[in-house]
Amino acid sequence: MGMSDSTFERNSHPVDAVEQVANFKEWNFERQGEDEISILVQGIWTDYSVSISWMEDFEALHIASAFDMRIPEKRLIETMRLLSIVNEQMLFGHFELWAQDGSVIYRHAMPLSGGAGANDAQIECLVENALTSCERYFQAFQFVVWAGKSATEALDSVLFDTVGEA
Repeated sequence: MGMSDSTFERNSHPVDAVEQVANFKEWNFERQGEDEISILVQGIWTDYSVSISWMEDFEALHIASAFDMRIPEKRLIETMRLLSIVNEQMLFGHFELWAQDGSVIYRHAMPLSGGAGANDAQIECLVENALTSCERYFQAFQFVVWAGKSATEALDSVLFDTVGEA
């Protein structure tokens, strides 16, 4: 029997750990079931609906964060161009167009193979990376969808470093 055939016992359910972190951070959340939790996080540009699910078959904790934005048909191609350019820059996770409702969604998964558990720092990092990515690129998607900008124009408008606060 190879290592991949072994059965490992998990000490706690990964979504229980997420719930503990959400409680501690005072995030507004709702447990959807044993394997899923939804967190509503207020961002600078919009509120983000974050869903974290345990995917037993893959032994992975999956995070998805959706924008409250629907892509009109006439801006679909340019939005796809923007997705491609943005995803080239991503170290963790990726953005995609959710075909069911035409929304932009950030997705990432953290493998917890072999009975591994996620610690508080990993869970916090998973959520923070999702939110940072969404905040960083939200306006670019807005510029493409609502201002009619090209993907490169939109990215050039939002990816600049600022010094200080106004």
